[in-house]
Amino acid sequence: MHKDSYFTVYIYPPPSAPPPAKRSLISLQKKSPIRNRNPIRSKTMSDSYCPDCKRNTEVVVDHSAGDTVCSECGLVLEARSIDETSEWRTFADDSGDHDPNRVGGPVNPLLADAALSTVISRGANGSNADPTLARLQNRGGDPDRAIVLAFKTIANMADRLSLVTTIKDRANEIYKRLEDQKCTRGRNLEALVAACIYIACRQEGKPRTVKEICSIVAGATKKEIGRAKEFIVKQLKVEMGESMEMGTIHAGDYLRRFCSNLGMSHEEVKAVQETVQKAGDFDIRRSPISIAAAIIFMVTQLSESKKPLRDISIATTVAEGTIKNAYRDLFPHAVKIIPEWYAKERDLKNLSSPKA
Repeated sequence: MHKDSYFTVYIYPPPSAPPPAKRSLISLQKKSPIRNRNPIRSKTMSDSYCPDCKRNTEVVVDHSAGDTVCSECGLVLEARSIDETSEWRTFADDSGDHDPNRVGGPVNPLLADAALSTVISRGANGSNADPTLARLQNRGGDPDRAIVLAFKTIANMADRLSLVTTIKDRANEIYKRLEDQKCTRGRNLEALVAACIYIACRQEGKPRTVKEICSIVAGATKKEIGRAKEFIVKQLKVEMGESMEMGTIHAGDYLRRFCSNLGMSHEEVKAVQETVQKAGDFDIRRSPISIAAAIIFMVTQLSESKKPLRDISIATTVAEGTIKNAYRDLFPHAVKIIPEWYAKERDLKNLSSPKA
């Protein structure tokens, strides 16, 4: 053969062989495991109508390219489609933190910049991040550093007390008003925060006792929390020009929580609630929490599950002697306040005498 001559060989795939597009797309689908770390670049299979095949066929959705391709004929059914699923990305450096985040923190209108400022991290040990920018930012100072710390403390206490978000937001608002008056410097932060939560609970109609709040505060005593509460009421009175509305406490405000702590039945809880309502018609000069504890003690004595006085004292944070004194005042009215469907008059004779 002459050296300048050449010839071309055409190789046709056999008729039974699938088209290249189908083979390549299926292989891509098989090579894309479910445990792919980046869901944006994954490929999924679904059914859709293909105009060329004139029937529903399996299509491959390539999220990285935004294409939807028929798996049998290779026709691109949709190009550059928008992925509306969640976009999880990792913005960490080489520190080894691979926690995916989508957005920043929530907007907080109580802060000066609504919590939209940029915070430069120093970076973990061994990372390549330059700490110079973080050092310069800290040197400038953060005017909201103290109030952010107070908000974090309020959130921690609210979680430990199982308080709803509205109470936590109200406590944050109360502390912000104190901060605006520049009267928090030099005072115990734990006591101020606990007092804000106490006031917020009362204003929202979900009161907590000072002992309950004091039980989750490590850096303040009951007396310090009481003094902080009086200080807050005084300061906000000066701001508003009138007394701050604290909300009235009733014995019924504590019943459900106390009964739940004692594991009382639904019938007992209903009897306690009706007894508290009828007890309001009598002049019993005791604190609402003492009345609630004494009525719980009275009702449980008429049931099969008699609750010991010590257990009621622990659940209600009321001293045993205080419960006995309130029980002594309620005992003469037992026939009138305890519902008849729960205990007959002859059953009331089984109640222990207050002198016992």
